[in-house]
Amino acid sequence: MAPPFDWWAKGGHKGTPVVVKMENPNWSMVELEAPSEDDFIIRNSPTDPRAKARGKNAKQLTWVLLLKAHRAAGCLTSIASTLGSLGPAFRRRVASRRTDTENASSFENRTVRIGFYTCIKLFLWLSLLLLGFEMAAYYKGWHHFVASGHQLKYIITTPFGVKDVFEWLYSHWVLIRVGLIAPPLQLLANVCIVLFLTQSLDRLILCLCCLWIRFKKIKPIPKEDAVAALENGFFPMVLVQIPMCNEKEVYQHSIAAMCKLEWPRSKILIQVLDDSDDSVTQLLIKEEVLKWKHEGANIVYQHREIRDGYKAGNLKSAMSCKYVKDYEYVAIFDADFQPSTDFLKRTIPHFKDNEDVGLVQARWSFVNKEENLLTRLQNINLSFHFEVEQQVNGVLINFFGFNGTAGVWRIKALEDSGGWLERTTVEDMDIAVRAHLQGWKFIFLNDVECQCELPESYEAYRKQQHRWHSGPMQLFRLCFPDIVHAKISVWKKFNLIFLFFLLRKLILPFYSFTLFCIILPMTMFIPEAELPAWVVCYVPATMSFLNVLPAPKSFPFIVPYLLFENTMSVTKFNAMISGLFQLGNAYEWVVTKKSGRSSEGDLVSLVEEDPKHQFQGSELSLDEIEANILQEQKVRKKKHNRIYRKELALAFLLLMASARSLLSAQGIHFYFLLFQGIAFLLVGLDLIGEQIRKMSERSCSPSTRGLGSDSTRYKMKLSCTDIANT
Repeated sequence: MAPPFDWWAKGGHKGTPVVVKMENPNWSMVELEAPSEDDFIIRNSPTDPRAKARGKNAKQLTWVLLLKAHRAAGCLTSIASTLGSLGPAFRRRVASRRTDTENASSFENRTVRIGFYTCIKLFLWLSLLLLGFEMAAYYKGWHHFVASGHQLKYIITTPFGVKDVFEWLYSHWVLIRVGLIAPPLQLLANVCIVLFLTQSLDRLILCLCCLWIRFKKIKPIPKEDAVAALENGFFPMVLVQIPMCNEKEVYQHSIAAMCKLEWPRSKILIQVLDDSDDSVTQLLIKEEVLKWKHEGANIVYQHREIRDGYKAGNLKSAMSCKYVKDYEYVAIFDADFQPSTDFLKRTIPHFKDNEDVGLVQARWSFVNKEENLLTRLQNINLSFHFEVEQQVNGVLINFFGFNGTAGVWRIKALEDSGGWLERTTVEDMDIAVRAHLQGWKFIFLNDVECQCELPESYEAYRKQQHRWHSGPMQLFRLCFPDIVHAKISVWKKFNLIFLFFLLRKLILPFYSFTLFCIILPMTMFIPEAELPAWVVCYVPATMSFLNVLPAPKSFPFIVPYLLFENTMSVTKFNAMISGLFQLGNAYEWVVTKKSGRSSEGDLVSLVEEDPKHQFQGSELSLDEIEANILQEQKVRKKKHNRIYRKELALAFLLLMASARSLLSAQGIHFYFLLFQGIAFLLVGLDLIGEQIRKMSERSCSPSTRGLGSDSTRYKMKLSCTDIANT
């Protein structure tokens, strides 16, 4: 009988084949070939099935252990490299001395920003003083006391003789906080807890409704005659609009996607609505439009010299063209959106024989959702928004907020609702509310996706969130009288006022910031006011779990998601206050910065694209465009990440509160404050949006990434051909 270890030396296979790829700076498992049946056969062994099973199990165990060892090594090296990179990044941020106040955009009012930051600094210095007080009292044994009703039994281990100044101050501070500070603080905490539970209940109900929809397999289905009409060649007239402004990184992707839509060219018109004030960007977009027009696309270019009303003004100007009256529907796409070729065929049929349907909205998907931690966390939020909020509201009440893009409107619904108005920075939500008040119904298609791009830097995401949370408050002020006097049911009025505006747009950022960033750290220094552990830990964890459900691959990021959402409550609360009280530049529109990410399909089509049409009739030479690109790259290299002062101040406030919680032996509160403080610290140092360059991206020349000019795309053909072919 051969020794059991002979199969190592005698078989055709020399161990389990493993393919490992190193992605600098981390090791990661890319592919592991599973053992074949031959690997499990014991060479030169008897036909005893038990012996074969023992050999098979031994080799299978070896393979599994090898797999786990590689995974563990990859995890450890990844963590080590991440921690090692934090130190140099921290030093770079501090050395640059660039804060959010230097050359800051006016999207945030200066008075509000400075006043808000001053209040946080006041809390910070006060907490530092109280922390010193409490630590001294702890080591002297003065921290023990019992409060019963209105009577305070203050226990001091030293006799009540002659007290020094510190003893006098601390004893009077205890009496003041018990009698004057703790009651209103506890009242405010109780109010926020009620709001928190109300909003959590609303989210739980939405999730249960979504589960019911999925269980019943409910989804909008167009009528058979509508689909048959398209098959028989009956295509309605469709207008496609692409509003853009100085977005040279993404304009080619969107224009190409619109020109490839499967719709008769005589029945579709593509409007490229350019608000760019950069002459080079204008010429590049004109050149792209001219190229597709030469290829037979029915496309026009429109440019406004004066950018009144921002996106709303741009769309309003486009709808005023005389030829619009010949069209029945209008599809709107932002400059970074790339719909599939059958987008119109999957959305337009829902309008036929449904004369009360005014909007068909598709969901978004993201080409860069795994680019860095910031994009992963955004993907969680938006997946919940589309999968749960939009889908449930669309199925149950036929109303939801228009997302501003990837949607098709019936032009008659736009006209009946008053058209595009320039009164807020959320013109999409504005037109949706007015259309709902006119009785129009909305349909949300969860199975129709449109690719787009997420902000990859914290600065861009912060500006976007400021607009998204300031605009609804502006709109609420303007629409409230119209909602009250509208001829709709009481339930629809309640849904608009309480659920749509107050609970989800005002109460959510209010209690998130007040409860977890102000009240919780204050209760550490004023222990007479308490927050239960279930408010601090269990309910937020449950809500985060529900939020991650629509994106199951994001479960490893559930804790960072919870901490980041509380961190973003600072920006959202500030924006909500600015919009509600119309402070400063709350009405200014800031275009979200794009990086021009492409899907693999785009890259392959780029390689296959014929370059002979490029630069025909361009007013700029190739050398001039390349010189402009090089100048842009020099500017980008000089850009530094900023330090965000409000977030840093709150980070130190929470970390000091966590230190104070140690004196009270409050375990859950300590861990929450500690990790929340670290989250604020990372965001304040702008480490949340650090770019992670992949090896496949590094294979391309640096000049090919994030730029949208024709010369850049031609260079990409030369530098990325091998990547696309693989």
